[in-house]
Amino acid sequence: MASKNSLQSRPRAVLLVDDEVGYVEIVSKRLTKRNFAVTAALSGGEGIQALRKDDFDVAVLDLKMGDMDGIEVLKIFKKMCPEMAVIMLTGHGSEQAARDGMAYGAFDYLTKPCELEELVAKIRQACERRGEG
Repeated sequence: MASKNSLQSRPRAVLLVDDEVGYVEIVSKRLTKRNFAVTAALSGGEGIQALRKDDFDVAVLDLKMGDMDGIEVLKIFKKMCPEMAVIMLTGHGSEQAARDGMAYGAFDYLTKPCELEELVAKIRQACERRGEG
């Protein structure tokens, strides 16, 4: 049986869903360096496929993507995995859409571009809320 300390050192599984390739590559690398296990999806459909294959502690989900609206993806995520925390990313001027996401079960939202440390803190808060530290 694993001790609590070994469980806490397990990398948190993060599903990053955003259609901006450069953003996803940079954020994935930087989160991986901070002991997160990142799975990147470049569309809402890819994100849904990834969630069918694996379990994640947290999803970071862009609101505006080419293939699917982020709110629709959020609704699907919450049906598939109700306990998974979802952090919405939104561009300036669409904070209302992010607040709408909160009504559908998102943990919180951040405005892009956000500081990496702000995103890391939000991911950690989401894990703590789930009781996983």
